[in-house]
Amino acid sequence: MTMIDLKTKLLVSDHGREGWLDFRSLIQSASPDHTCIKSKTTDPMVIFFTSGTTGFPKMAKHSHGLSLRHSFPSSRKLLQLKASDVFWCLSDPGWILAVMGAVFEPWTAGSTVFIHHLPQFDPKVIVETLFKYPITQCIAAPSVYRMILQENFGSLRFPTLEHCTTGGEAMLPEEQEKWRQRTGLLVHQVYGQSETGLTCGTLRGSQVKPGSMGKAIPPFDVQVIDDEGNVLPPNTEGNLGIRIKPTKPIGLFMLYENDPVKTAKVECGDFYNTGDKVTIDEEGYIWFLGRDDDIINASGYRIGPAEVESALAEHPAVAESAVVSSPDPIRGQVVKAFIVLTPQFLSHDPDQLAKELQEHVKAVTAPYKYPRKVEFVPELPKTITGKIKRSELREKESSQMQRQ
Repeated sequence: MTMIDLKTKLLVSDHGREGWLDFRSLIQSASPDHTCIKSKTTDPMVIFFTSGTTGFPKMAKHSHGLSLRHSFPSSRKLLQLKASDVFWCLSDPGWILAVMGAVFEPWTAGSTVFIHHLPQFDPKVIVETLFKYPITQCIAAPSVYRMILQENFGSLRFPTLEHCTTGGEAMLPEEQEKWRQRTGLLVHQVYGQSETGLTCGTLRGSQVKPGSMGKAIPPFDVQVIDDEGNVLPPNTEGNLGIRIKPTKPIGLFMLYENDPVKTAKVECGDFYNTGDKVTIDEEGYIWFLGRDDDIINASGYRIGPAEVESALAEHPAVAESAVVSSPDPIRGQVVKAFIVLTPQFLSHDPDQLAKELQEHVKAVTAPYKYPRKVEFVPELPKTITGKIKRSELREKESSQMQRQ
């Protein structure tokens, strides 16, 4: 589809543009009378653009079943929102996390939604807001919690905050522990995609296993599968799959709009293949290892970036990091870490600090997992939802190797 094919172009802005309809003017001139359309659960409702961490965003079309699912008891148990709660969802409104956190969940529970027009995530403003207003629950990407922890705030004991949730990418166990120490609150992880909505999570009141994404949330039957769709035993690395046969569960996306090839590609036997590498333990807790493209194959060893990043996070010099594969003429691939330093380590000798971090990872994980290459950077490339764009870092490494 091109811009020429579009029948209607809406502009949400303070400025006009030729050929575009002004959204705010249309709202003001719209009739107050409204007749609801009788829709079916299976009728199309919304299209979400995927985050584009591995390529161009895809258009994931959902039916009205996505909203219906939030009224199921299994979904209500996740946050356990009450009518008395004030809920703050710190997510860009264009993403599925915001639709769940600022619309479906509080709407179903009758909770109050707290809205703050933040032009960008400012940890100082966020902390001031949590102290000033009676917010009882919040949900945000791990990067938001990380930014707050990196600042030197005197106190983070928020007077009314009772429950914290994170989603969008994996939160490191070290970050969860730091947040608990500073605030007295556990961070509960939830996992989902633009295609799936709520997939798994740690229910409020249940055991939090730091680093885990929690357990599957019905009606989704979540399993670890191989590339042919066969179910793998516990503690075995594989693809996170959601069973779609004989019946596709309510809440799973319908298809990728105008892209039957990519729609068919994610079907794997009886499952929808999320493309995320995970393990599931004996208790049903799911552990994220990385996107399929993120897994590093170095000298025959398969290394997930999350474990290396978690080890690096334990060192006081590391504010945040991204671990990717880097081409190597001998080993095929080696582990490379892009690291953002904490302020107090910016003046340290970079070569010596790199060696220290490499030895630290060897001691914390296994020797073969340490980053053979280390690059210190001022910031990491991210999507507007805060996810690290590892594909961009991998492409940078590949292009550098080709130039050599």
